[in-house]
Amino acid sequence: MNNQNAEILNISKIAQKLNLTEDDIDLYGKYMAKINKINFSPRGKLILVTSINPTPSGEGKTTVSIGLADALSLLGKKAVLALREPSLGPVFGIKGGATGGGKATIEPSDNINLHFTGDFHAITSANNLLCALIDNHIFQGNELNINPEKIVFHRCLDVNDRALREITINEEPLKRNVVRKEKFDITAASEIMAILCLSSSLEDLKNRLENILVAYNYDNKPIFAKDIHAQDAITILLKDAIKPNLVQTLKGTPAIVHGGPFANIAHGCNSIIATLTALSLGDYCITEAGFGADLGGEKFFDLKCRLANLNPNAVVIVATVKAFKNHSENKKINEGFANLQKHIENIKNVFNKEVIVAVNKFPDDKQDEFDEIKNLCQNLGISCLECSPFLQGGEGCIELAKEVLKLTSKKPSKLEFCYNLEDSLEEKIEKIVKKIYGASNIEYYPSAQAKIALLNEIAPHYPVIIAKTQYSLSDDMKLIGCPQNFTFHIKDLELKNGAGFIVAIAGNISLMPGLGKNPNSEQMKIDDKGKIFGL
Repeated sequence: MNNQNAEILNISKIAQKLNLTEDDIDLYGKYMAKINKINFSPRGKLILVTSINPTPSGEGKTTVSIGLADALSLLGKKAVLALREPSLGPVFGIKGGATGGGKATIEPSDNINLHFTGDFHAITSANNLLCALIDNHIFQGNELNINPEKIVFHRCLDVNDRALREITINEEPLKRNVVRKEKFDITAASEIMAILCLSSSLEDLKNRLENILVAYNYDNKPIFAKDIHAQDAITILLKDAIKPNLVQTLKGTPAIVHGGPFANIAHGCNSIIATLTALSLGDYCITEAGFGADLGGEKFFDLKCRLANLNPNAVVIVATVKAFKNHSENKKINEGFANLQKHIENIKNVFNKEVIVAVNKFPDDKQDEFDEIKNLCQNLGISCLECSPFLQGGEGCIELAKEVLKLTSKKPSKLEFCYNLEDSLEEKIEKIVKKIYGASNIEYYPSAQAKIALLNEIAPHYPVIIAKTQYSLSDDMKLIGCPQNFTFHIKDLELKNGAGFIVAIAGNISLMPGLGKNPNSEQMKIDDKGKIFGL
């Protein structure tokens, strides 16, 4: 559905709904703005939208989030969305845009899906400036004695380009040049993206940036961004990017869209600033965490909520008939339901949160399929609501909204965590892998095993982010449903000292995705008036 002709409000009117004046926002045209008045006084109720392990096209978390926010608005509630920004990689790759769909979109969708307010470009520029400063330091004499073979901070680009996963740089024969191996990560996986999303202020941002681990010297001592005096320059590039972006849904519900880490290779949540701002300006904040509850959901609880002192009032798990069938070799809903059941158990038993299941309905779904899912949920004592945000917008999520209001009217249960920060690195990984994924064993590759002792020494209290496939609870995308008695493989460990966490890379996951055989870019068109189709 194309919403380019939709009548949306001037962004100043959206700001007025949140009691923001024109002095509180920086305009980016008629329909987008930066909020420059950051005042955290959280008073709203927080609703997390997550999902079961998705199909390649996704299950519609963003669409359901938007539909739910519009439904709450229709019921007279002051709702505010807090969502991630789209990455150009998936936009032109397999998933397409990340602004919802149909009658449940955030607008102006084309602008948001493309360059938006420039946040991704600022992060890319800051990241690559730091890389340039590292290589320049070596070229100019290498006062810090940096070992070029132990540079751990890499370049990034906001595009799916597998050719950049492993490259050689400095091949031009200049004096003092050091030819070395390099790689690009996608911008959504950059540590600077994580830092932006976890920072609470410009000062906090700068403090985190200066502590980025960039390399080790020949004596195996760590070198940080502050050692090459990079922190102010890269902070300057991010001075506007740290401000949250204000846009709106197709129906005029305020949406704060800020930050865009992927959940399979990063922490998968929008910025803490965006969420706290939404909680301060509205009565209900609807946010989502990327991919399944085993990825973005776990990281939302164990990292974001822990750091920002958040306690969600409700959790919505999005599912589709297609996903249930995808998790069954026989394409049977009752067999694929095991995947959803595991996520429900995790949220209830590990994180101590109540769950609502939202079945995102597609036109070719049959009523008896939904009835089967509802019965299976009822057997677990779980509310299950059908919703159709794509076709009906907020009106298609009214029943879901009513159930959310019922749940959020109660005092929220105390959020529990999967692991303690005082646990060792191995204990943290083991608790996630065994409790959340259901693995029976963990195998560390030599590259990961060699780093465990060092990381336990220099970063003993850091949380862990696991990078793995989004298609399975395991690290093997082919293990569908709820696999049992499997071994989980940790290929490598990376310290993100500025962000303040450790990344455990599992299986064959790559930090730079590739394009498919027929990427979405091939279907996109633009006419001589600049009108875009297929984005």
